[in-house]
Amino acid sequence: MTALSIPAYIGNIPNICGSENLVAEALSRNAPAYLPHSGINFDSIQSAFAVALHMHQPMIPADGQDLKTAEVISNLKYMMDNPNIGDNHNAPVFYRCYKRIRSLLLQLIQKGKQPRVMLDYSGCLLHGLHQIGHDAIDELKILTTDPLYRPCVEWLGSPWGHPVAPSTPSQDYRLHVRAWQHLFAAIFGLDALSRVRGFSPSEMALPNHPDVFYEFVKTLKECGYRWVLVQEHTVERIEDGGPIRQPHLPHQLVAKNSLGQTLAITAIIKTQGSDAKLVSQMQPCYEAMNLSRMKLAGRLIPPVVTQISDGENGGVMMNEFPPKYLDVMAEASGSLTPPVNISEYLEYLESLGIRQDDFPAVQPIMQKKLWDRFPNGAGPETLAKIIKELENHDNRFHMEGGSWTNNISWVRGYQSVLGSMEAVSALFAEKVLACSIPTSDPRYRNALYHLLMTQTSCFRYWGQGIWMDYGRELCRRTTDILKHDF
Repeated sequence: MTALSIPAYIGNIPNICGSENLVAEALSRNAPAYLPHSGINFDSIQSAFAVALHMHQPMIPADGQDLKTAEVISNLKYMMDNPNIGDNHNAPVFYRCYKRIRSLLLQLIQKGKQPRVMLDYSGCLLHGLHQIGHDAIDELKILTTDPLYRPCVEWLGSPWGHPVAPSTPSQDYRLHVRAWQHLFAAIFGLDALSRVRGFSPSEMALPNHPDVFYEFVKTLKECGYRWVLVQEHTVERIEDGGPIRQPHLPHQLVAKNSLGQTLAITAIIKTQGSDAKLVSQMQPCYEAMNLSRMKLAGRLIPPVVTQISDGENGGVMMNEFPPKYLDVMAEASGSLTPPVNISEYLEYLESLGIRQDDFPAVQPIMQKKLWDRFPNGAGPETLAKIIKELENHDNRFHMEGGSWTNNISWVRGYQSVLGSMEAVSALFAEKVLACSIPTSDPRYRNALYHLLMTQTSCFRYWGQGIWMDYGRELCRRTTDILKHDF
């Protein structure tokens, strides 16, 4: 174990860059991180289930009356400071949700149970919690570093500012991924970071444009991730473009770009839609109870049902989740269908000699239609031409990617804010990346911090009014910083 550490803040800016070598070293550790502490006899179970909680709050310019001068604060802090607006009265409940999981786990551990949970907190939420106070962060630190909880908790990596991968410039998405790793290591330690093996994309958004998707997978692999969580309807079988047949087994997610280069990463399938009731009512457990061991690579292995949900959003997660979680985790512990975390499950498969190449192969949706027409390695210009032809002949064909919902585009309807985001990204590339400014330079860190905040999905999801104004204002500030400081 390394005794090295990095500070959580440098000045008043979260530590999101400058220690790339330490971060990379931590993430390069390949020894099993979960199976040695598991306590589950995987050889004797029939099936398993896994649940993840996704938590996010954006940073917004809202601490003040004038948008152009307002301090950038967490949306959660804005809600707390303005409880009489909209549903802001829920802010204290949200805050409790962000820190309550340790209390739930402790109750179960003290009864001799084996609970499991995966956690996905955006970087800007972790920053916002630190900005509000220390009790939530302190609870999360205990949860993450105390050996008592190690078998129970798996953190999932995410992009720092909660951007959507299909329409965020690839070089910026990589910056988000690294920034989250920096801040996580700074808050919880490099050893804790070394155990972060899986990745949870914001909005479950998976690019399907071949060159964008290839860069997405390349970023995840080069940043040390072993697997990624994907929505069932965002992928297709490679051989015929049809839906996947065995969603409860791991898959091999294959990326091929217009130059013919290929990469692959393990994919864990999240089934069904986005309804928080699936997690709040522990539906994955009951679905898994109806499954038996399945054949993979000549062995019978337990399938796993996996779901992720907003951990704080809506009455079911605020109020119904805790008692149901306690009941189901207590009942399922030690049963033929126990709760698991995904990395311990994958480490078990690896201990059997099952590798990523043994998993069924899938690719992002719409790609089969594209590859049927595309000469292998023909390049980006030919790719663009064929995409245009397909769009003209099939109004269902698109390269906008997929996410947890198939009725929201993360591109169409957002041109007014997307144009500003793209302009800022191009300016950052010109002024900072092209000039090889050191990542430890305070100017780099400040500019990066502002760039990442501009790309949060919230400025597109709400699509109108003050949220669009927030996004454009952050773009304006970032532009000013880039023009003034570089």
